[in-house]
Amino acid sequence: NHQITCTGSLMRAHFLYPPSDEYQAHLESLLEKKIQLSYGEEIPAGEDIQILVAGRPKAHHFEANPTIDTLIIPWAGLPPETAEVLKSFPQIKVHNIHHNAAPAAELAMALLFAVAKEILTHDQTLRAGDWSMRYRESNSQLLAGRTALMLGYGEIGKLIKRYLTALGVEVHAIKRSASETEQKGAIFPPSALKDLLPMAEILILALPLTPDTEGLISKKELDLLPSNAILINISRAVIVDQEALYIALKEKRIYGAGLDVWYNYPQTKEERSKTSPANYPFHELDNVVMSPHRGGKVDATETMRVEGVADLLNAAAAGKPIPNPVDLKSGY
Repeated sequence: NHQITCTGSLMRAHFLYPPSDEYQAHLESLLEKKIQLSYGEEIPAGEDIQILVAGRPKAHHFEANPTIDTLIIPWAGLPPETAEVLKSFPQIKVHNIHHNAAPAAELAMALLFAVAKEILTHDQTLRAGDWSMRYRESNSQLLAGRTALMLGYGEIGKLIKRYLTALGVEVHAIKRSASETEQKGAIFPPSALKDLLPMAEILILALPLTPDTEGLISKKELDLLPSNAILINISRAVIVDQEALYIALKEKRIYGAGLDVWYNYPQTKEERSKTSPANYPFHELDNVVMSPHRGGKVDATETMRVEGVADLLNAAAAGKPIPNPVDLKSGY
């Protein structure tokens, strides 16, 4: 485990992009007195800064101050461009925070309920004064007694499993390395995927995007799902083949999907009001609930973010192992 040895009585950390005044004050109120912070897009020269807090630093940021030995990414995940920069700085240890675990897990559950209970369709028809859905045979899904498969068993996945278990759902999960003991508790390695998919009436994706997970769910995997399956994706869109997913939903090969992550994103402010999230018309399908990648955003997000960073900085200042190390080889 990575620990920091402070030089003298201070530990210095620099934020490339500081939080607003309100959250900055909250952050500083949480920190040990021996922690000294600086802020700005340029790192002060000549100071023994040990920790850089930034999501997408450039090479010149590390070159400007060779005493930096730790990077804290103030969210979950490792941006590809950051991973590329870090190849030139193998001495830098990387950590991130999991402040978004509860909001993301809650959104996964909200999407699941919205799809299973046809919430959007009911809402839209009743807004038009149409009560016909009340009197037809229901297609809504009962979740109690179902079997779910979690792809990804980190902080978010563990919370989702807890919520699903409380509903009476049997939960299996796949993680990168599952011990024999964990497998007895329904936690399996990736090699078990094809055996587990046929029983996955609920398939939830909460795993990082890596070379191993991109395209993990293709037509072949979707065809293994039962016809009443609901797919929830709160990880990254390209883990699921776009065309295969669209066809499976359009042809009702699976019951439905709740999607918070997409294949196309606006690249400029002007594009934010006119960018289709996919190359296929998912918006035309009545068995899809669409969300604009807001899984980790709630009213308390920034408070939780600075509290998460403060936990890591305080651990470092105390000479304790810094939580949430990132394995650059695996990508998370």
